[in-house]
Amino acid sequence: MIALLKKLQPRLYSISSSPKAHPGQVHLCVGVVRYDSLGRSRKGVCSTFLAERVPTGGAVSGFVHHNKNFRPSANPDAPMLMVGPGTGIAPFRAFLEERRATGAKGKNWLFFGDQRGATDFLFREELEAMQRDGTLTRLDLAFSRDQAEKIYVQTRMLEHAQELYAWLEEGGGFYVCGDASRMAKDVDAAPHQVIQTAGGKTAEETTAYVAALKKDKRYQRDVYCGPCQRLAAAVRGARQITISSDPPATRRLQAAGTGSGAAPLITAPNTARA
Repeated sequence: MIALLKKLQPRLYSISSSPKAHPGQVHLCVGVVRYDSLGRSRKGVCSTFLAERVPTGGAVSGFVHHNKNFRPSANPDAPMLMVGPGTGIAPFRAFLEERRATGAKGKNWLFFGDQRGATDFLFREELEAMQRDGTLTRLDLAFSRDQAEKIYVQTRMLEHAQELYAWLEEGGGFYVCGDASRMAKDVDAAPHQVIQTAGGKTAEETTAYVAALKKDKRYQRDVYCGPCQRLAAAVRGARQITISSDPPATRRLQAAGTGSGAAPLITAPNTARA
């Protein structure tokens, strides 16, 4: 019977750490999926395996998949605009760590959001520390359930359209990471609105402007499908995972602890599979 079953596909997680900040390690931020469907409790296969069944210090098989189309600018002076709601923040922690470690002088602006600030503010202490030391120039937050009116990252982008457009005009790169089925479409529409209104452009000029950004690799997206996030009664948590520096054939994911406030970690251009 088992031989007839299709093998599970590997799970892809963005790496959320820079090797310059964490030599020999790769960090992940895993959103734990739990929900109710048709009267039964359901669990994400890989996320709950990592969160609940791998003991601290335990090991699971994993490998690194390279993504050459999602990485920060090679120009250390270029501004970076990063949009990463939820665990979409993962690669941007890595980007910021890399810039701090290399002494890059470019400005960095992060838009982050989730449902509730008290429980869903991933990497809060680290991000606040980066603000204090000047690595993170600006941090705009959007927690949709903390007030009567729902506020999302694209809301914040539109609120600061003039400054966002100014950063693009200075040569800034625009990076998006998150759920392709919902967030990415809305966030993709926001820069078009920003460019059209703040830049005083027609619809055709806006389309050409965005096309030029993409051609110059200044508009990059790393989006994924998250259908389980749309199911009712989903309960989310996070667990930090570290990959050891063993040779590729024996590389293992090392469970590093648990906690609802755990943060995401990546070598900017790469993705880890488990």
